[in-house]
Amino acid sequence: MSPKTSTNEENTTRVDELISCDRRMKIREIALKLEIPKSTVHEIVHDTLGYRKVSARWVPKMLTEDHKLQRVEISQRLLQRCQQDNGDEDTTHIGVGPGGDFRANNNLFDNLITAKVMATVFWVAKGVILLDILPQGQCINAARYCSTLDHLKEAIRRKRPGLLRRGVVLQHDNATPHSANLTQQWLQRYGWEILPYPAHSPDLAPSDFHLFGPLKCHLGGMAFETEDDLISELRNWFDNLDVDFFRVGINSLLSRRQKCIDLHGDYVEK
Repeated sequence: MSPKTSTNEENTTRVDELISCDRRMKIREIALKLEIPKSTVHEIVHDTLGYRKVSARWVPKMLTEDHKLQRVEISQRLLQRCQQDNGDEDTTHIGVGPGGDFRANNNLFDNLITAKVMATVFWVAKGVILLDILPQGQCINAARYCSTLDHLKEAIRRKRPGLLRRGVVLQHDNATPHSANLTQQWLQRYGWEILPYPAHSPDLAPSDFHLFGPLKCHLGGMAFETEDDLISELRNWFDNLDVDFFRVGINSLLSRRQKCIDLHGDYVEK
């Protein structure tokens, strides 16, 4: 099938659906999954759909003026909140990754991929609070996310009990499990505050621009015989990170928010 004949409405829709489900999916992965040429996928993604990558995630190429205004307003609110906290890094932010998918064997060309491991990471400037691994066969829905929050609450009680007394401030993105009514009810029950998150903004999500990128670089080229081997490597990587790594991530969040304001809401790529 030639690139010209495969660049059609059906394939465009299929590519868009895959990206909507996994905004970290690579061009070659999409091509393999849909069995169409990489050049065709590249044309669909960049020219037809108008996506580009920011912080390793596909985002719409053009932000609307409403998107930019929202990004500026939310960034201003976050910076004001940080000033009120007087630099207390524990109360300022708990970062939650929207879910990084890591492969148990990454040899695409030999068809050795056996599974994906979905990991959600909650962290503060002093380190990881909880690394939650999604069991194979389960999907991340509101009920599963609330269960994860139960585990997070217990982990905070053990590792940062002061947070529960002062009040937890959580930032996560606008994925459906995070914004669902069931999740909102859980958060209201325990009085957890949610930092607002602007749509289409992986460049302002610390787990996207700071955490998962280096982790995927670390795993690049590795092959794991079992899912347990991969999970063990994930945990070892997090356990061996210097505390300064996390502090830099939080500080980068604040500087990126200021850059977003300075850029009148446009993407912050560096």
